[in-house]
This record gives sequence, C-alpha cells and structure tokens, in this order.
Amino acid sequence: MKTLQLADLDSIYRPPGQLVLDKVLGHVEKHGRSFIALSPFCVVSSAGPDGGLDVSPRGGEPGFVHVSDDGKTLFLPDRPGNNRLDNIRNLLAGPGRIGMMFMIPGFDDVFRVNGAAAATDDAELLAQFVEFGKTPRLIVTIAVEEAFFHCPKAIMRAKLWEPEAQVDRSALPSGAEMVMDQLQMGKPPVSDEVIIESYKTQL
Repeated sequence: MKTLQLADLDSIYRPPGQLVLDKVLGHVEKHGRSFIALSPFCVVSSAGPDGGLDVSPRGGEPGFVHVSDDGKTLFLPDRPGNNRLDNIRNLLAGPGRIGMMFMIPGFDDVFRVNGAAAATDDAELLAQFVEFGKTPRLIVTIAVEEAFFHCPKAIMRAKLWEPEAQVDRSALPSGAEMVMDQLQMGKPPVSDEVIIESYKTQL
C-alpha cells in the first residue's frame, strides 16, 4: 500500500476556491451566533501535551454554549459525565487548542469554531449556566480564532436526519451490555431501562 506524502495532495485534489478560504472569520458574527443559539449539540476536540487526542460530544438546551457580545469568546459549560475529563485535562495540560463543531437537528449545515481554550469556576459566570436544575462545575472559555460554516455534503451523504436512515436500536446491544462484554464482566446488573432512567436524573 502506497503511503502518501504531503506534497502528493496537490496532485490529487484541486485547490480550494477563494470563497472557501474567505469564509473563515476571526469571530462569530450574526449568522454563526444564530446557529449556536439553535444548537443543542456540539463535538469538541483537543490535543494533550503528549499528542494524545480526544473528541467528545456536548449537549444541552439549544444555545447552551454562549457567545460574547463581540463574538470573540465562547463559553462552554461542563456538565456531569464520567469524570474522565479527557478534553479538559488535554486543554489545561497541553497547548489549549480546541476545535468545535455545532449541529442543529434537521440542518445539514455545520458551524465550526477553532481557538484557544481556558477554564474557570468563577461563581458569577457559573450562575449564568444553570440548566436541568444544576450549576456546571466549570466553564471552558474559547478565544475564537476561526469560525466558519462547513458545507452540508457529509450530513447529506450520511442521511443523518432522514427517517428511512434511522437504525432500530435493537441492531446492537445496549451501550452498557457492550462495555460489560468487552470487559468480560457478564451481563449488566440492572436493565438498560433502569440505566437510562438513572442517566436522566444526572443531566
């Protein structure tokens, strides 16, 4: 199998159009702000000091990520999870580089933000992010360096929102069952329904 080098890419792909280059902004303007305000879901990526990578989902009510008035800063609340804190540890121990991808159910467009992250547990700021009756443990602040709309082709190819593309959940075991099987620990001690109900109390 041939391994490509960086220089090979120019012979495989045509150069990006000028619009593709020009659409990358250094702040979140009105359309990006409106998109984030409607988005209940984003994916966050980071790199640690040893080069270790992490990509993880974040969710909440639409607009759970806030945008500063000047569009140069995003505020991402950290909600209860599994306490691995992979992304946050990467961001605080590493170079602080972060990538975010915002999605809206039913939209094929994606809004992306890249920047530099920090974290704060400032009580006044935390109080602005109470959701599901809970205050987040901390807020990740993102200094926006690049903000742009991503073309909808990937979502269109995946037919992500098309009803006929939805896979019946019975096609795979539950998440708990798969993890227990991977670790050769037998069956989960409680049903998947009980697990899902417990998650609802931890949002």
